[in-house]
Order: sequence, then structure tokens, then C-alpha cells
Amino acid sequence: MAKVKHSVATRRRKKRALKRAKGYWLDRSKQYQQARRALMHADVYAYRDRRVKKRKIRQLWIIRINAACREAGITYSRFMSGLKKAKVAINRKMLAELAVNDAKAILRLIEIAKKG
Repeated sequence: MAKVKHSVATRRRKKRALKRAKGYWLDRSKQYQQARRALMHADVYAYRDRRVKKRKIRQLWIIRINAACREAGITYSRFMSGLKKAKVAINRKMLAELAVNDAKAILRLIEIAKKG
């Protein structure tokens, strides 16, 4: 039986890792083991930060809505509570978009929330 050689697969695996590690500092971009270690860390951070990104975006929406509400003399929590009582189903992303781009619409919603 012939001896199995892994050189092709090994070279492909190493080249793929080093290609992904391009731009890393020092040995991390040149040595396979260092590159692999750096890529494992990078993948952990990327996985974690895909979730953190969602939190940060939601925080930004809330900040924008709150700023628009405070200008109209109502707090964010009272505004959201008023909308819920008035059965207005609109998400924070759209509310933030209105707060930035359409002041009249957000003021109308604030009036509805105050009544509700």
C-alpha cells in the first residue's frame, strides 16, 4: 500500500490561514502557528462583537428617541409607555429614523403618547 502524503492539503490550509492573517503585525502575518493563534482570537472577537453591535445600535436608537422626546417635554419611558397604551405598534428603529428626519411625525406621535 502506498504511503499517504498530506503536503498538498497542508500547504493549502497554511496558505489559507496566512492569507487571512495579511495585515497582522510581525510574525502573526508570516508564521503559520502565530497566524493561526491570532486568527482564533480574531474569530472570537468577531463572533462576540456581532452581538455587541446589535446592542450598540439599539442604544443609539433609544438615545435619538429620548433626545426628541425631551425637546417636546416628555421622557423616553413615558413616551414608550404612552405609545403602548395607545396601541401604536412602531419599532425603535423607525422611531429613531422619524426623530432624526421627520420632526413633525415624531411630535404627532408624542402627542398621541401623552393622550394615551
